[in-house]
Amino acid sequence: MLPITVCMIAKNEDIHIEECLKRLRPCKFEIVVVDTGSVDRTVEIAKKYTDKVFHFDWCNDFSAARNFSASQASNDWILNIDCDEYLENINLADLEDTLSNNLTSVGMIIRNNPYIIQGVRSVMTERIGRLFNRRYCHYEGMIHEQVTTLDGKEPASFPLPLTFYHEGYVSESDKRMRATRNLEMLLRDLESKGPNSYIYFQLGQNYISLNDLEKAVYYYKLGIDLDTDSNSFFVQSMTESYGYCLIELAKYDLALSLEEKYDLFSNHADFVYLMGMIYMKKKMWEKALNEFQKATTLSSYSRKGVNSYRAYYNIGSIYEILGDIEKAREYYQKCGDHNNAARRLEEL
Repeated sequence: MLPITVCMIAKNEDIHIEECLKRLRPCKFEIVVVDTGSVDRTVEIAKKYTDKVFHFDWCNDFSAARNFSASQASNDWILNIDCDEYLENINLADLEDTLSNNLTSVGMIIRNNPYIIQGVRSVMTERIGRLFNRRYCHYEGMIHEQVTTLDGKEPASFPLPLTFYHEGYVSESDKRMRATRNLEMLLRDLESKGPNSYIYFQLGQNYISLNDLEKAVYYYKLGIDLDTDSNSFFVQSMTESYGYCLIELAKYDLALSLEEKYDLFSNHADFVYLMGMIYMKKKMWEKALNEFQKATTLSSYSRKGVNSYRAYYNIGSIYEILGDIEKAREYYQKCGDHNNAARRLEEL
């Protein structure tokens, strides 16, 4: 057994928790489940997989619950996951090798998040800090909690050979209920900590869940304007989300201001693809073509297709607009089984 304890906090998760725990079982990790007040079968199911099931009185503080779960572990290495995250891939030998060299750092899992864009199911991949040694690190933040060192500094990070699939489905009514709850907690956290780019990012994400893009843009811009580390995943995500919100709001001139960030993010296909979209909306066809072409040469990406079929589809669309039907066909054919491209090929 690796000296790692998987810690989870749960409330009314009987839809997800069994699949989550079932996939972890072959790894033989110690598992701690902390329930915060379930009225469904969550506790009953958890006890089938571990005898370390505890109750925690909910106090509107996710970090408090996370840190309590870590305190119940037998091991110092803590791997935090959510009930709707299902293990997809793991290399136990490589995982063991990473532990001794990274005592004060945070291990980053890969998480695949499904989403729908233009009616097509796609996947966004992200790195999230989830593994840490409790002798050196803990959680801070009432909501959208982050791992920090015990003296409050942001720790270094290292990649983990661990991939999870984020099921993450909730009904629209549940989504709005969670977003309303989260909003109250985030605003309290902001009042307590003062200007904070990560809280601004999460406020923006929350307002997207509430379909209030104007408010999302407001908070994303506050976060972007702070002095932040452009290498942080959330900073890249915040910048790209800001751009897409501006596109949705048809504020294309304001979106063009992201050219100022180009040197920071131009090695990432998602940002280059976004710039292509902005140029396309502004009918700056040559610049758009250049960005989509560049996106297809980049290996670093989060959203599936931005460096392949989605970029090729937009190139084809531009050539079709410009009247070059042969070029349009050429790029639609590069899209493989992408439905929109197949439809355009039929119509051409």
